[in-house]
Amino acid sequence: MKPLVVLVSVFLISIFAIRLLTQKYDPYLSARIGMCAMLFFTAIGHFVFTKGMVLMIPPVVPLKTEIVYFTGFLEILLGICLLIPGLHTYTGWVLIVFFILLIPANIYASVKHVDYQKASFDGNGLDYLWFRIPLQFLFIVWTYFSTVRS
Repeated sequence: MKPLVVLVSVFLISIFAIRLLTQKYDPYLSARIGMCAMLFFTAIGHFVFTKGMVLMIPPVVPLKTEIVYFTGFLEILLGICLLIPGLHTYTGWVLIVFFILLIPANIYASVKHVDYQKASFDGNGLDYLWFRIPLQFLFIVWTYFSTVRS
């Protein structure tokens, strides 16, 4: 829920800030700024809640801690690249693939009741998927329309 609040809040603030500074509306740039802020916000979780994020990865996957750190750095890098005019389309495609690849981890975490903030197995469980899966698709569609279709 928090990433959605960050995404929408920063999008709305940037719509008005860009209008104030340039006398024009640029919803595509505002959407990319919102996504950048959301990626920075979620990247923080990779470094603050590393142990819990590791629990979201199935046991058969090696180097879990390294994957969590790598994806945190990747989110920061992709967030920055969204704001670079010559790169935002390519970044959008990479981000869409990234969001798709995260779906199995979210499903696994829900099935195992992972609470990544507490690094425990007493999280929301499968009910969480009713929110998380549509949210993941919102991120994909948001990214598509703000980068690839802009």
